[in-house]
Amino acid sequence: MAPIPRLILLFSGKRKSGKDFVAEELQSRLGPDVCTILRLSGPLKEQYAKEHGLDFARLLDASNYKETYREDMIRWGEEKRRTDPGFFCRIVVEGVAQPVWVVCDTRRLSDVEWFRDVYGDLVKVVRIIAMEETRKRRDWVFVTGIDDAESECGLDQGVAFDWVITNDGDQLSLEAQLEKLLQFIQGTFQPPPNI
Repeated sequence: MAPIPRLILLFSGKRKSGKDFVAEELQSRLGPDVCTILRLSGPLKEQYAKEHGLDFARLLDASNYKETYREDMIRWGEEKRRTDPGFFCRIVVEGVAQPVWVVCDTRRLSDVEWFRDVYGDLVKVVRIIAMEETRKRRDWVFVTGIDDAESECGLDQGVAFDWVITNDGDQLSLEAQLEKLLQFIQGTFQPPPNI
């Protein structure tokens, strides 16, 4: 049986939109005992590294090493998901004890569907957006076969986002958006009013 959290935030967004940054900001404000950051790419990269004799730790960082294998890793991960859509989702939630989960790399409708099927209304989908110019300043370059693949475009349509956070480098704007999200999160810990 999967653990039961109080809230699950599924973050999606394009490469270099700042999904990890926003997730880390939330975790730093809530504390690691309350909020954990989960990465679906973690179990994918670990299994891929094992099967291909690669350095798992280097696949986790933002280096060119990961980029060298990205396209094949995406293909391999898609094959796994076709066989078992919840394969990586089940692995990533094993043993998690914190009440708030931020899945910072939700990329496919099948990921959203799995979490909603298992956890229902505890799931909120958050889109992190940044203008293309901002992403380029963060060293993003369009790569055919990656930026036009399902792993980048799978949630561009067909998903109703509960929150949209704009992360274009305006710290005051981001702060105001995070504050609203934090208020919502903290509200999930309040008991319902007596009616």
